[in-house]
Amino acid sequence: MRGVVFDGKRVRVVDDLAVRDPGPGEVRVAISAAGLCHSDLSVVDGTIPFPVPVVLGHEGAGVVEAVGAGVTHVAPGDHVALSTLANCGTCADCDRGRPTMCRRAIGRPGRPFTRDGRPLYQFASNSAFAERTVVKAVQAVRVPEDIPLPSAALIGCGVLTGVGAVLNRARVEHGDSVLVIGTGGIGLNVIQGARIAGATRIVAVDANPAKEPVARRFGATDFLTSTQGVKDVLPTGADHAFECVGRVELIRQAIDLLDRHGQAILLGVPPATAEASFLVSSLYLDKSVLGCRYGSSRPQRDIARYAGLYRTGHLLLDELVTRTYPVEDFEKASADAEAGRVARAVLTF
Repeated sequence: MRGVVFDGKRVRVVDDLAVRDPGPGEVRVAISAAGLCHSDLSVVDGTIPFPVPVVLGHEGAGVVEAVGAGVTHVAPGDHVALSTLANCGTCADCDRGRPTMCRRAIGRPGRPFTRDGRPLYQFASNSAFAERTVVKAVQAVRVPEDIPLPSAALIGCGVLTGVGAVLNRARVEHGDSVLVIGTGGIGLNVIQGARIAGATRIVAVDANPAKEPVARRFGATDFLTSTQGVKDVLPTGADHAFECVGRVELIRQAIDLLDRHGQAILLGVPPATAEASFLVSSLYLDKSVLGCRYGSSRPQRDIARYAGLYRTGHLLLDELVTRTYPVEDFEKASADAEAGRVARAVLTF
């Protein structure tokens, strides 16, 4: 079968992958579509360290082909969106409703794939850039069949991360002001999350002026090409500032642009050893700096919730899919994503 493999030096689309059958508590899914997220590219450029060789992809949707023993919530033929959280469901964090903090879900990559008899790692417990993948049952969330699978795929990462950061982590309230630095796939979902939450001023910042129309379509009330003009729009600062790029200087700016009692939420991923600085005295105005993993999501609950918001017209998904590419055009999709020509590039099988 086809898949996108990174061997530590280069990325190739291969056609001789194999994946094992699902074991107890697992599901095999025939992938229909998968979004190209910056995290996939960060594995390739080394920003996110990961063992190789690895099958890339982590934002996918498809049709259940087979289930292992004990799986009852999905069945062959069901349409599912996949999460990256292979959480155990039984530890203290899972029991508290914090699956993103499950220690068994982080840093333990499996190797369900083989090529020429050699095992390959699975990225983010998912590897959606393959015609078929095997995931833990908790990662497969049934979605209505009237949601196009290229759109449903984006729920599993971009939407969970961006909208989830607004609703679950920041808990933006009606009437709040929100600053969003970076309007890529994550930033656009932060913007629409803020709109859904009822924020009345949503200021989007991106160095690329061509991104203004789509940012406003998703809910931005203002668009700037640098943070220098934010205080002209929000004289006392923002209630919430989301850094969606992963640059330490922008983290500092997000903190500096907060109003009293404001909070900066960090979503971008800088290099693993990066350090950021800020004025400690500024935090004594009850400001907060919050990390946020995967939108502090509970995927079985949240994916169904966002699917419902899409069906009622509140959540935009189709508009995120700027362009679809056959998986063989991975290189072209990557170039378009890196150049900011697409909100989300989606690979199809």
